[in-house]
Amino acid sequence: MMHDFDDDGASSPYSRKVGDRLRVIRKQKRLSLQEVESSSEEEFKASVLGAYERGERAISVPRLERLAKFYSVPVDQLLPREDISEPETDAATSAKKLGIDLVKLNQLTGQPFEMLSRFLKMIQVQRQDFNGKVMTVRGIDTRAIAAMLDVPVDQVGARLDALDLLFHP
Repeated sequence: MMHDFDDDGASSPYSRKVGDRLRVIRKQKRLSLQEVESSSEEEFKASVLGAYERGERAISVPRLERLAKFYSVPVDQLLPREDISEPETDAATSAKKLGIDLVKLNQLTGQPFEMLSRFLKMIQVQRQDFNGKVMTVRGIDTRAIAAMLDVPVDQVGARLDALDLLFHP
């Protein structure tokens, strides 16, 4: 039997955190491993999903995406939460909030900006906030924005400012 173990992925602390997250979501959906296997028409075998959940096997990004679709959750929900253990105070949250100038963003072209624009539209829909000029993003949203702009999370504000996308009232 061929194993697609990823030398740097399987059994790493991160793989275990991803596995924990996969298990939490599956249990929230009140599904057993066997129910996922049968409901997914055996795309996700119980034994393989169990190995992902235990962190013994690394899950590929395309499979992670298909699993997210199967569970009907955004892909980022299947990834470990970073600072979930310490609740943020209002001061901490407001310090991490960034105002993005949507008018200027819509004038930029290129894949990262189109992706960022789609991401912010999704947040607008979730919040039912369609003022269309400024979008305030919370600390938790900056992780996704960091990935889109290819910068570390703590540099998102500076990168947005350098692109002249930070809103200054």
